[in-house]
Amino acid sequence: MAIDLAEFARSITEYLNHLVVERGLSKNTVAAYRRDLATFLSFVESIPNYEFTEECLTAYVAFLRSSKEPLAESSISRAIVTLRNFSSFRAKEQKLVDPIRNFAPPKIPKRLPKAISYQKITELIDGAARESNPMALRDAALIDLMYSTGSRISEVLDLKVGDLDLSDDSLMVRVTGKGNKQRIVPVGSFARSAVDAYLVRLRPQLLKDNRSDYIFLNSRGSRLSRQSAWQIISDLASGLKIEGVSPHSLRHSFATHLLDGGADIRVVQELLGHASVTTTQIYTLVTIDRLRESYSSAHPRAK
Repeated sequence: MAIDLAEFARSITEYLNHLVVERGLSKNTVAAYRRDLATFLSFVESIPNYEFTEECLTAYVAFLRSSKEPLAESSISRAIVTLRNFSSFRAKEQKLVDPIRNFAPPKIPKRLPKAISYQKITELIDGAARESNPMALRDAALIDLMYSTGSRISEVLDLKVGDLDLSDDSLMVRVTGKGNKQRIVPVGSFARSAVDAYLVRLRPQLLKDNRSDYIFLNSRGSRLSRQSAWQIISDLASGLKIEGVSPHSLRHSFATHLLDGGADIRVVQELLGHASVTTTQIYTLVTIDRLRESYSSAHPRAK
């Protein structure tokens, strides 16, 4: 039976509201769901008498692969997962049988995260601290804190002064991750010194007469945006000729360096805020790959 486009659009709106109100997902996550569902709805509107079935969904995957700007397999897989989650919600709300419950998203090979060497990260942080621009203290604190905690860029930018625990010699931060789940993460001494210097010497100047609880501020005393933080890190890495640097690569490096140092994977899972240890296990592939390379180059009978 062909779907009712008006009803389908209403169901999408209800689902997005559900993600915000009941699931408490972040704005960025909800925006990604909204884009995926809007793309699918446009596809459906272009086909007369479209039926929401597994067979028709196969045609949608083919469309995504053959469009003028074809999506990567990982993006296609995410789009199908979005549709499956939406369909499950719609079926429960309307007491229907989910028509695509058994449709599997395209399988994609696991890609190993690219970690930056500790030496390069040190160069990046030191380079930020040496910058002659007036925001050097903020930029160095931002990068050092991201690497020290392994937090996502949005998590660090959402930190407020009240999220810092300075009750003893060590610094702890309360990070709010995906799904509004909170976790406590320790901060190393280097990052603590960088954050202290920024809070004492620069943040009051940025704040001026404004009121903001956010730790990282822009020149107008407002919360530093995600785009600005990306640009800060990108420009700094480019100037230092360090390749492969991004906010997420700092998170990858945090996890990889911890595992290289002998940290338990369950501890790393907790620090990263992963719901499942399976997500964290991809980092073990990085360390195994490094062990294999070292063995091949050093052992006399490896070749």
